[in-house]
Amino acid sequence: MMKTEHLEERINDYKASIKTVVEKKIYWKTHTRDLLLKVLNATVEQYNIGWRVQELSWINTNEAVNITFDSFPPDLIEKTNQIPTYQFLQGGALVFSQTYNGDVNVFVLYPVSGLNDDANTSTDSDLTIYTPQEITEKVIVEEVDAFLKKMIEWEVPSLKNKVGFQK
Repeated sequence: MMKTEHLEERINDYKASIKTVVEKKIYWKTHTRDLLLKVLNATVEQYNIGWRVQELSWINTNEAVNITFDSFPPDLIEKTNQIPTYQFLQGGALVFSQTYNGDVNVFVLYPVSGLNDDANTSTDSDLTIYTPQEITEKVIVEEVDAFLKKMIEWEVPSLKNKVGFQK
């Protein structure tokens, strides 16, 4: 008879891993998603700069919450009216997306201009991964702050990054 004791240990590990995934998904549904919506909506309400919060549900069980720029800051519209050719690019977004294993990927999507003249700017940025339990109000605010820094850098890139810059 073949020895299978090691299989029993592996089967228990497998069942524990599935239990962990289910617990993370339950925590997302009962806590994390609502906290994201609360904090991001409060941010949009407090700072009216043309962004809004979206709740997304895609492929089977994965869900996401994002904050995205979809209109121009109202208090700057008068400025842009002075330049009729100015075009505001929609679509910059900070995305909190639950993955298949229950963790939450946080990443930035940049507006797509069609003019990809800066090789350093891709359409998305580095990924940060949290468990749903790690996402607190402080983490959300820090991620929004980092997102705004990236959007500022995207809007007004540093001249030092340009080809041919000499000190």
